[in-house]
Amino acid sequence: MNVQLNNVSATRKNLVVTLDPTEVDAEHQAVVGEIAKYAQLPGFRPGKAPVNMVAKRYGKEISDEFKQKVVAKAYRAALEKEKLDVLNIVNVQEGKIEKGTPAEVTITLDVRPDFTVPEYVGLRTEIAPTDPTDAEVESVIQGLRTERADFKPADRPAQKGDYVKLSYEGTIDGKPIADLAPDKQLYGKVPQTWEEVEGMQEGVIPGLGKQLAGLKTGEKKDITITFPADFAAVPALAGKTATYAVEVQEIRERVLPALDAEFFKSQQVEDLAGLQAQVRNNLKMQKEYQNRTAQRRQVTEQLAAKVDFPVPDSLVEAETQGVLRNFIEENMRRGVPAEQFEKDKKELFDGARKAAVNRVKLQLVLAKIAEQEKISVTDEDINNYLYREAMRSGQKPDKLAKTLGSDRDRLRSVQQSIIFDKAVDFLVSKANVSTVQPKA
Repeated sequence: MNVQLNNVSATRKNLVVTLDPTEVDAEHQAVVGEIAKYAQLPGFRPGKAPVNMVAKRYGKEISDEFKQKVVAKAYRAALEKEKLDVLNIVNVQEGKIEKGTPAEVTITLDVRPDFTVPEYVGLRTEIAPTDPTDAEVESVIQGLRTERADFKPADRPAQKGDYVKLSYEGTIDGKPIADLAPDKQLYGKVPQTWEEVEGMQEGVIPGLGKQLAGLKTGEKKDITITFPADFAAVPALAGKTATYAVEVQEIRERVLPALDAEFFKSQQVEDLAGLQAQVRNNLKMQKEYQNRTAQRRQVTEQLAAKVDFPVPDSLVEAETQGVLRNFIEENMRRGVPAEQFEKDKKELFDGARKAAVNRVKLQLVLAKIAEQEKISVTDEDINNYLYREAMRSGQKPDKLAKTLGSDRDRLRSVQQSIIFDKAVDFLVSKANVSTVQPKA
């Protein structure tokens, strides 16, 4: 057997393996002999039929298995000789494989890049104080009251926090928006809708709610709206200035519930002190979670910045598709039309590939750290994953476990993800931590 190693790039290799006729014949003979043990031919007991009859009757099965055996033998022998740390088999090309003749197999592989793991103990991280302020506690309590507020008709000009029932019709340079964007009537003409005055969240028309204060029931007003340049919901309106003819139909003011026994009961506490304690505890847990998330981001960013090496193309390609898929799914849920993705296809792909390169590089570094620190996946880790996934998907854990056990690729992906998470947790546990006040 002859093995020739060709370097395609720093992380991609070609192995050209040539088996001599005797090696090829040995694999063919082994396959025929294995099939002959179980072959059932008329007039013969299983395993007793003549080999030549078995070869004739099971010709296709023998040929397929024979080729697989030759390729597998070539691959094993090549790895044994070259000692490559293989990440992915990219392609396998087999020449003519027949008994009595040499066989050539070309295997294209992506291998783990050679790099030195940078110092990863004592990375600097910053966290924010976790003790909530009185103002933060009060703000949450006000939010809880707001969620349970009543809205009663108000015979006065609209104020911040009110809800206004109105109609509107928009034009751009005198042309109805309903004609410019016929499939998006909400942006053109609406006979009746509700809008919060100066609310925290934007309504359908960006900036409309901020211009309703002071209007009375029955009053009409022309309101000027300039759509953002990147307004993906309706690309035809992006960057355009529109005029909306608005008529107020009704004003309702927000009436907060009193801090009384009924309200405390709805929050499962006995009194105001109990509510404040509950809110304070919840805020503290949120801040601790935010700190943990920030630390994970900080250590991975620092680690990635310390190394630079070529990453395998096959890993980058797979990661790029994953990044793109997640981005498109998220934006489709936000209402971005499919044609917008097609329009921005090149920019999206370039951005996804850049992100994928960084992710793959980080994953390779984390894998080495996990190896050095002997970080492994335990049964408890898998059980915790199954529990979380069951809660998220609504499936039973035992069904998920069965599905995972029958899908090697998915199981390997889950194990790899767990390893990466545990490696990042390890980095955080060894980081230098300083507490800084958040910027106002």
